Amino acid sequence: MSVSPVKRQKMESVLDQLKHHTTVVADTGDFNAIDEYKPLDATTNPSLILAAAQMPAYQKLVDDAVAYGKKLGGSEEEQIKNASDKLFVLFGAEILKRIPGRVSTEVDARLSFDKEGMIQRARRLIDLYKEAGIGKDRILIKLSSTWEGIQAGRVLEAEYGIHCNMTLLFSFAQAVACAEAGVTLISPFVGRILDWYVANGDKKTYEPAEDPGVKSVTKIYNYYKKFGYKTIVMGASFRNTGEIKALTGCDYLTISPKLLAELSKENVKLTPTLSVKEAQALELEKIHLDEKAFRWHHNEDQMAVEKLSDGIRRFAADAIKLERMLKVDVTSHSPLV
Repeated sequence: MSVSPVKRQKMESVLDQLKHHTTVVADTGDFNAIDEYKPLDATTNPSLILAAAQMPAYQKLVDDAVAYGKKLGGSEEEQIKNASDKLFVLFGAEILKRIPGRVSTEVDARLSFDKEGMIQRARRLIDLYKEAGIGKDRILIKLSSTWEGIQAGRVLEAEYGIHCNMTLLFSFAQAVACAEAGVTLISPFVGRILDWYVANGDKKTYEPAEDPGVKSVTKIYNYYKKFGYKTIVMGASFRNTGEIKALTGCDYLTISPKLLAELSKENVKLTPTLSVKEAQALELEKIHLDEKAFRWHHNEDQMAVEKLSDGIRRFAADAIKLERMLKVDVTSHSPLV
């Protein structure tokens, strides 16, 4: 006997309802969380991989990555870099066994202002996935949304067919430039935008609809849908479930295990707040940004300038911590023959 949509909605959790309107992505490197919440896609970054790599359950992946680095040889620095890339891919490959969609794997944040370096590292990661029997269609390469990163994304998409996820996105200028570059997906950081406004303003709490991060993603979503851009908008870095519910209808939302758990226990009715039809009816002006205009408009947004540089530094710091962890393993065992 079939269940009516009304009764089904009463029985469903907020998380299950959200999945009817938005593609839910797990923001984690923890396989158990992915198994539990069954997202379509998953995202990783240096901070998440660092946290997961320190768990005993994932020690074998670390050992395998170190063995790979030693096998390729070279200087200690080269072995560690190769082991680090391999570790990201090993985590990605394991995650892909658990999801039907794609996994996002991040290029080293220390390359954020090096267009050619990002292109080279992205292609290297795709080659490592290929060696593992995984095609590039199941991978999103994460790049910092600097001007150089956005242009690296343009080249990777157009010339190599490599799909990109532009991360550390805080300004409308970044979003416009990403759409014009034709990248596959952007990750506006909702929670980090809220953090900045709470730290730098008099107002310390916001209703979800007035949350600065929610308003930023809403503006980007409406602009993309109004002008027919194919780039996917994936809200990221949430601080609470209110932000997530206020963006119901967004293309994708990447959510931490903690907030996935909270959403799975809520049973209130969820109403979509974003829609393509409503966006297309808005009166909006289309803009074009070359490098000079991009740098000016991005620079005019103090929050975005500060959070982008802070985010790059944080991801770089965690990449260094991960390399130090791998260095202990590389130097504490006899080299592989």
